[in-house]
Amino acid sequence: MAMAALVVQLCTSMGVDSSSPHPDKIARLPGQPHVGFQQFSGYVTVDGNKHRALFYYFVEAEIDPASKPLVLWLNGGPGCSSLGVGAFSENGPFRPNGRVLIRNEHSWNREANMLYLETPVGVGFSYATDNSSYVAVDDEATARDNLVFLQGWFHKFPQYRNKDLFITGESYAGHYIPQLAKLMVEINKKKKLVNLKGIALGNPVLEFATDLNSRAEYFWSHGLISDSTYKMFTSACNYSRYVSEYYRDSVSSICSLVMKQVSTETSRFVDKYDVTLDVCIPSVLSQSKVISPKQVSERIDVCIEDETVNYLNREDVRKALHARLIGVRRWEVCSNILDYEVLNIEIPTINIVGSLIKAGIPVLIYRLVVGLRFMVTSSHLLPSEAHLMKLHFHSLRDHSCYLSHSWRANTYLKFSDELLSKAALRFVAVFGVSRPVSPFEFRWRYGGELGRGTRY
Repeated sequence: MAMAALVVQLCTSMGVDSSSPHPDKIARLPGQPHVGFQQFSGYVTVDGNKHRALFYYFVEAEIDPASKPLVLWLNGGPGCSSLGVGAFSENGPFRPNGRVLIRNEHSWNREANMLYLETPVGVGFSYATDNSSYVAVDDEATARDNLVFLQGWFHKFPQYRNKDLFITGESYAGHYIPQLAKLMVEINKKKKLVNLKGIALGNPVLEFATDLNSRAEYFWSHGLISDSTYKMFTSACNYSRYVSEYYRDSVSSICSLVMKQVSTETSRFVDKYDVTLDVCIPSVLSQSKVISPKQVSERIDVCIEDETVNYLNREDVRKALHARLIGVRRWEVCSNILDYEVLNIEIPTINIVGSLIKAGIPVLIYRLVVGLRFMVTSSHLLPSEAHLMKLHFHSLRDHSCYLSHSWRANTYLKFSDELLSKAALRFVAVFGVSRPVSPFEFRWRYGGELGRGTRY
């Protein structure tokens, strides 16, 4: 019944826009350099009864957008912004630098038309006029809203309706994306609404019980914790147990003790999400540059989160983006008003990914080799990925699975080449890159002894 209602809702949104100038076109973002591609941003209503609207930022491909695929990018959290994290800190065309924007020479819109979605409602500039819409939001509701959004967006941009569509994102998008893709596959059986060609998952959360616990090995292998603390962190209280207890407001004394020891040994002066980088301490950063200047080929802005928050909270920037603040005073990287059903993280999405492969949807999983957790080397996979490979081989003996391929830093993600290859399931290791997966989300959710809360 719910599926039938969703089909009706999606079909009624299919129309053709007029030929008048697009109301969502961005004339120019404050401080941006000259570019030759078009930008758009605005809202798509996903529930007229409660006036819930999702905010998007869309940048066309730099060269010949008509020939390039459409990529929908989702950041995780749950509750973190694809605009602030994905577009302005990771793979979008610009990055804030003081009062201006500078070009990101490794922007993904060199290869694709990039659509960034702030989801669910309550994240970033996305809003609801009824505060009850921010309560008890879960993975299933988010997937439905994302699909309704996409069809409403196609109404605004009908020229993209039949384009090859790839969905990609990171961290908790390991929940968002498979569930959205599954819904698309089910809807397409009744009426072809989307031309889904593949999904790509960056450092995804696929199986709570195994994915989170690689944190202990990462800390220990990088010399951040002692042997005795590592033993406690793997036997007395592992990270998945701590997170599970934290979500239930019932952190045990042993987990509290272990996490306090981990926090003490790692210290706040080490970036736990990439130990090769500095930490952002604005009050001493400039001074340290004067005292110890370094010659580097490419500067990594470890304070990019602060830069992004400051930029997106400027009134002239909001005006240029056609964005509004509804029910909040400031734009935030991760939502402070969203009450997400965070225990959804404990529900594995591996089997959903397996079903997508079986349905003929190519899947690419890419991971940072020197990253926080979810570490992958040439000799092993995470348990969740090994399980996924096992599922793949058992259900698709006539297909191939590609392992141990690698991308070097500054190589663009060519989705059409990677995902439409003969391999239905591909694992990719990314070398020589500092942060293909943002640390902001990790930091936001899990508070307590680990410092500022972190999110997936």
